Amino acid sequence: MTLRRHLLAVALAALPLASWAAWPERPIIIVVPAAAGGTTDIAARVLAEKMGKDLGTAIVVENKGGGGGSIGTAQVARAKPDGYTLLMGNIGPIAINFSLHKQLSYKESDLRGITNVISVPNVLVVNADSPVHNVQELIRLAKTRRLNVSTSGVGQSPHMSSEMFRQKAGIEVTLVPFPGAAPAVTALLGQQVDFMIDNLPSSIPHIKSGKFRALAITSGQRSAQLPDVPTMTEAGVSMQVTAWFGLLAPAGTPDAMVDRLQQSARKAMQTPEVRQRFAELGGVPGGETPAEYDAFIAQERKSWAQIVKAAGLSLE
Repeated sequence: MTLRRHLLAVALAALPLASWAAWPERPIIIVVPAAAGGTTDIAARVLAEKMGKDLGTAIVVENKGGGGGSIGTAQVARAKPDGYTLLMGNIGPIAINFSLHKQLSYKESDLRGITNVISVPNVLVVNADSPVHNVQELIRLAKTRRLNVSTSGVGQSPHMSSEMFRQKAGIEVTLVPFPGAAPAVTALLGQQVDFMIDNLPSSIPHIKSGKFRALAITSGQRSAQLPDVPTMTEAGVSMQVTAWFGLLAPAGTPDAMVDRLQQSARKAMQTPEVRQRFAELGGVPGGETPAEYDAFIAQERKSWAQIVKAAGLSLE
């Protein structure tokens, strides 16, 4: 934390409750560090309306994609810690990027957790017109020619899942990164790439509509939404990845504000409408306390550091 931010945090914390009890007095912004249409964006928009009603203000979702999520994340890391600028973070910029990139424009200490929002598996999909019908057929095809794979940003869980799949399957592929899940999905819809591993929520509509064929999911057990789709392990590739998406605030945001935001988010996630929406997406709602979420993030950073090191991956 910079000296200026530390002094501001101390000043905010020292204010009497009456000085900021009226918060929020203006709209709150949730920055989504990815293009519209992906799971990070979906999670933010699902919560924004209900949290806005609960907090008595508008909550505006602002998409700021690029850099594997690092651009939007850095924007929030530099924001004033006054409860008006939040981040819908995810496993990529919040955990994986710290071990994958040699340099980032933000530090681990620049952000504090509010609560996890949704956890989802990833899914390996091909276009419905593809001749491939299962994972082993895909691997055999990849050994005859180099396949193109779309990913939703370097360092995001779909990218890392694709790298893990490549290594486990013993194949070489060309990764084609996009600034978010929506454009990556569009590329597969247009058959500009051969397959992708995507967060389940952004691909499941296309699986249900018959435009995508799901070959495997990365969770330990099959998804209730796709009971006929095997896990990666069942399909013969030993790998397991769970992607997560949650709210964070700039470091120095007062505890009382963070606690209020966590309570509001948890309340929203407990409503039947949100629980049903998350279930339709194949996701599990969060709701952890800020302390629990910070501890979870710290453990995820350690776990992914080991994975990245073992894979010999590095950027920049």
